[in-house]
Amino acid sequence: MADNILPKPTDAELEILQLLWEYGPNSVRFINEKLNDKRETGYTTTLKVLQIMHEKGLVRRNTDARSHIYETVLTKAETQQSLLDNFVDHVFSGSAMNLVMQALGNNKASKAELDEIKALIEKMEGR
Repeated sequence: MADNILPKPTDAELEILQLLWEYGPNSVRFINEKLNDKRETGYTTTLKVLQIMHEKGLVRRNTDARSHIYETVLTKAETQQSLLDNFVDHVFSGSAMNLVMQALGNNKASKAELDEIKALIEKMEGR
């Protein structure tokens, strides 16, 4: 799926994807209840967003039962990779180094985080 162009989810769609990744395939009612834990969201709004996500190919819909069950098409990792690739291409002209330098330069990474980054670099160099 890496070569396919994934439609970029909106913030509202990402919020629903997060719930589906966390709780697995679920009904509109369940998703709406979880969204309402953070802020009030109408059932019809949640339904409409899920229908749009289905049309975009972000979720599948199982219509076997009375209430439709929605599930993600891609895993969280696949979606993150696609969004990151798109971000690096469009914002950093394809340069992962520029992304990393910007992220590390503007944020204070802890010693533990820097050690993990060093270990990852060493692992990548060993390949």
